[in-house]
Amino acid sequence: MASDRIVGIDLGTTNSLVAFMQGENPVVIPGEDGSNLVPSVVALDERDQIIVGNAARKYLIETPERAIYSVKRLMGRGVEDVRDELKLFPFHLADDLQAGEVLRIRLGEKTFTPPEVSAFVLRQLKRNAERYFGAPVTKAVITVPAYFNDAQRQATKDAGRIAGLEVLRLVNEPTAASLAYGLDKKQNGIIAVYDLGGGTFDISILKLQDGIFEVIATNGDTHLGGDDIDNLLLTIALDDILGDLKIDLRRNAEAVQALRKAVIDAKIQLSQHTTVTISIELPGGKHYAREITRENFEGLIQPIIDRTVGPCRQALKDAGLKPEQIDEVVLVGGSTRIPKVRTLVEELFQRKPHVDLNPDEVVALGAAVQANILSGGSEATENMLLLDVTPLSLGIEVAGGVTDKIILRNSTIPASATQHYTTQIDGQANVAIHVLQGERELAKDCRSLARFDLKGIPPMPAGMPRIEVKFLIDANGILQVSAREQRSGTEAQIEVQPSYGLTDEQVEGMILDSFDYAEEDFRQRQIIEARSEADTILAALEKGRKSPAWGVLTRDETKNIARLEKALLAVKNADDHKVIREAIDALNQGTMRLAELMMDSAVATALKGKTMEDADVGEGPTAPHPMAKAEFE
Repeated sequence: MASDRIVGIDLGTTNSLVAFMQGENPVVIPGEDGSNLVPSVVALDERDQIIVGNAARKYLIETPERAIYSVKRLMGRGVEDVRDELKLFPFHLADDLQAGEVLRIRLGEKTFTPPEVSAFVLRQLKRNAERYFGAPVTKAVITVPAYFNDAQRQATKDAGRIAGLEVLRLVNEPTAASLAYGLDKKQNGIIAVYDLGGGTFDISILKLQDGIFEVIATNGDTHLGGDDIDNLLLTIALDDILGDLKIDLRRNAEAVQALRKAVIDAKIQLSQHTTVTISIELPGGKHYAREITRENFEGLIQPIIDRTVGPCRQALKDAGLKPEQIDEVVLVGGSTRIPKVRTLVEELFQRKPHVDLNPDEVVALGAAVQANILSGGSEATENMLLLDVTPLSLGIEVAGGVTDKIILRNSTIPASATQHYTTQIDGQANVAIHVLQGERELAKDCRSLARFDLKGIPPMPAGMPRIEVKFLIDANGILQVSAREQRSGTEAQIEVQPSYGLTDEQVEGMILDSFDYAEEDFRQRQIIEARSEADTILAALEKGRKSPAWGVLTRDETKNIARLEKALLAVKNADDHKVIREAIDALNQGTMRLAELMMDSAVATALKGKTMEDADVGEGPTAPHPMAKAEFE
């Protein structure tokens, strides 16, 4: 039934599209104006009615304070993240925003959050599809950049819900492109999907084999795209006008938007022509004209497009591949029409990129294929399987501020993983779970996703509780974390909610930082773990001194233990983990008989009807419990 149809949506920074599977082929649904592309522009008209798409574009020039574009760059981001960026936009944030609060953008006298603005675009696409089918459309697959973090993904799902759509799946944009490409070519091999859109850059390496699409590596930059080229050209033109004509257009939002349109038109023309002229009438009857050659243009944008090289090389390294092992390179996003970008891709991957797919439409077409798979498929897609990956490692903070990774980056999703931990304090009733995302060894260098407490653990000696921490990532990349003390059954869980106050640079730099600081991070981790182990064995020794077993030891044995204890205390805070480990091992060997006597005493006490807790017997002064590698504070 048409009313059960699932559509595929590319919610883009510059343009958005909706598509569906018509027979064996995905097809883009046109809007009322006959165009397949719906500009991601939202405006308020004179009667405070929402206008979307091409009809909203005129408001960018005529009443820019009543229009918004490129809202995707604001999705899931906080106030401090966007202050500098907003200087080049005509719209403004609400005056009463607090740090950590979801952004609200002023349109005329009203304010809207980025998910609400995106929802207006999604509603228009929904209406286009409903008009085309003559029936309601309530379910969709929506694409997102592969490098969107949890907050940005959640914001996209929120937008779909506000628009009246059940979002069945969020699909990474390069992955969607590979679906469309694989459907057409029906071949096996390794494909690099290079996606340079209006606001984001993604590179994904995919393996296609017998209908299975597996993402084996992904990387990118959530703050890089055609908008950056536009802003660069706009800044140069504004500086030109100020220097040559002594006119500061920055205070005139209407003129700035007219100039923005002129430089964007020039950028587009330079993909076909070697020379263009930016020409615009200015306030006061003055005229600005500047000729720009393709060579000039390519020199200006070189630093911007060079920023795509690092993520590409890292994705290849993560996949364990060399450029010559890539069978095809697929271009996605309008910015890949720039000849210089195509030349860079060809040099980087040592082969001509595949350009026979429309770079503006390929993501939406792939979303339609995924929608068709979810709805039961057709002959063209019934044997297809899509395996996506998580771009950054996920884990928790453990003793000493160390990160313990539970799901590693580039793990196939949906995914789940479990680790076991214990306590390091006798009678500890609560455990704080700090969920992290990133590649660094120390928690302070990773992104904090969430915190929650596992409360009500029955009092037990340190090392006795068995705490199971489970991570589950669903097909949308949304994370759920649960913790359970297995002996008592006490449990707690959390669905990681978006954290809107993050900088994109923090997320994008995680993997690069992990390599830059890998050696020092690992050294620091080894020191922290060695010191933690030293504390554990010293605390256990102190407990051993108070037990009946201590009185059984000979004078020589107690003197030797005291000597070894003093030696460990002397080096416990050293910066060489090997020295600390040697002292731990020596004390461990020297207290073997004490550990055996304490265990004998504990067993004898238990046989008399007392519990170990009553007998005040805890962990012996041996090496830490196997699970103590990740003890909680």
